[in-house]
Amino acid sequence: MARPQEDMGRIGLWYGGIDSLPSPQAREAIQEAEALGYGSLWLAEAVGRDPFAHAGILLSATERIVVATGIANIYARDPMTMVAGQRTLAEAFPGRFLLGLGVSHAHLVAGVRKHDYSKPYTYMVDYLERMAKARFMAVQPTVEPGVLLAALGPKMLELSATQANGAHPYFTTPKHTAIARETMGNDALLAPEQMVVLSTDPDEARGIARAGMKIYLGLPNYYNNLARLGFEESDWSDGGSDRLVDAIVAWGTEDQIAARIAEHHDAGADHVCVQVITDTPDKPPLDEWRTLAKVLL
Repeated sequence: MARPQEDMGRIGLWYGGIDSLPSPQAREAIQEAEALGYGSLWLAEAVGRDPFAHAGILLSATERIVVATGIANIYARDPMTMVAGQRTLAEAFPGRFLLGLGVSHAHLVAGVRKHDYSKPYTYMVDYLERMAKARFMAVQPTVEPGVLLAALGPKMLELSATQANGAHPYFTTPKHTAIARETMGNDALLAPEQMVVLSTDPDEARGIARAGMKIYLGLPNYYNNLARLGFEESDWSDGGSDRLVDAIVAWGTEDQIAARIAEHHDAGADHVCVQVITDTPDKPPLDEWRTLAKVLL
């Protein structure tokens, strides 16, 4: 399928921590991101705010920046409801809402939501087919909204290119970006996420990085992908080896971080979603966004 029509530029921000901010602070954070020139802000969905309601709040507070879901859980709502949320926002904010979909993780789907997680890929295939047929009997968007898939393995990457408008890989490396581009071809949008830590001290940077990575290292979807990339179980055990930490998280000066972002673009990424990790995760990383804007935008 063709790339989505939403224009995000080449650099955006991935900020799951926005869920922990009171709404007035969340609005101020995205207004700052827009003023700095970032093209997008990506929201997560787990057990916090509804991403569609939250996107509407953030879009109403801004004028140009694209709000994207990274990702909306397909087990959280049926395909018709997903389409209704997508098209409602796309009509109200033309070209400014991008729907990222994903299968989430077993502990959230089966453990928390009590759904069957036995065949997530098959469920995604069926889900996209039902989305394509879903009825939406309201005012239609003037800009047809796009859909990206959270994709790591080859089957989901291929599906991202054939049945969606592209892929949003998470917790990956420039090597994976190159694999994803080769798998998907040149027509689909590729928007990987990249974690970063603005610190030149190796111990401090890796300590902050490990704290940010901790939640992901025990999830099969991620460590299976790490294995495909050549890492071993010893790399993701005990908080992550230095080799893994340095591959997943770009740290150092702003120029060193910019070089990692450039590696993704050189490998075929259209848009890179920069996720700043700090030792104060309850505070929006506004200073870091400002520093990085000088070299990335």
